[in-house]
Amino acid sequence: MRARHFPVSNENLVEVDNVTFAYDRRTILDAISLNIVRGQVIAIMGGSGCGKTTTLRMIAGALRPSQGDVRVAGQTVNRLSSRDLYALRRRMGMLFQFGALFTDASTFDNVAFQLREHTTLPESMISDLVMMKLNAVGLRGASNLMPSELSGGMARRVALARSIALDPMLMMYDEPFAGLDPISFGVIGKLIRQLNDALGATSIIVTHDVAEALQIVDYVYFMSEGRIVAKGSPSEIRASTDPFVRQFVQGEAYGPVEFQYPAPDYRQHLYAEAH
Repeated sequence: MRARHFPVSNENLVEVDNVTFAYDRRTILDAISLNIVRGQVIAIMGGSGCGKTTTLRMIAGALRPSQGDVRVAGQTVNRLSSRDLYALRRRMGMLFQFGALFTDASTFDNVAFQLREHTTLPESMISDLVMMKLNAVGLRGASNLMPSELSGGMARRVALARSIALDPMLMMYDEPFAGLDPISFGVIGKLIRQLNDALGATSIIVTHDVAEALQIVDYVYFMSEGRIVAKGSPSEIRASTDPFVRQFVQGEAYGPVEFQYPAPDYRQHLYAEAH
């Protein structure tokens, strides 16, 4: 059992209530509902293009639903004024898929950015806080390095330090394991869990890396074609006999999710081309 610095309540920090979102006539999210319990680490899984990242953008207020509501800490995100939305976002952290570090700023300055932008703290205190965050991700000694001097795993850890600079109540991770080597893969996963528990935060991980995510999360939502098709604890997901969940967890080639994009019969296609 994991040691927690903060107790987990049964209170929902995030509520996505019957949300639909579409670009023109193309539906991306189809009446989805999900709850994120305060203090937990939640995974939203599914194949590419199923609506995972769009769901994160809804929660962050970057997109507004066509119908339904998104609530964070009791506030209806899609009904907030710009000023109130920006204030709420300062209580959120986001780790983008490829880090998105400022390429012309050092490791130190990347992490210090939010502190300088959103607080009036003296530079001496900002320096102490930056070093604390870098130490938490194991990179205090890399504070003077530029992004071009960092490996992929190191850059992701710097981005993680930057995202927790203001001790957010909600952390969101968009494909945090993409492109990492096996060592960095494991390190990032453990950091996500440890930082969530140490900060008393709540975390949402959007990922298709099933094996790693199931080791660190408390609950899982599976999405397919813009809908929630399965949900449960890691043990429930591993034991599921649902064809979609089984195919995804086991990485099976055949199942509800087709590998081949819809097309005419291949033999008929070849025959037609020959004539």
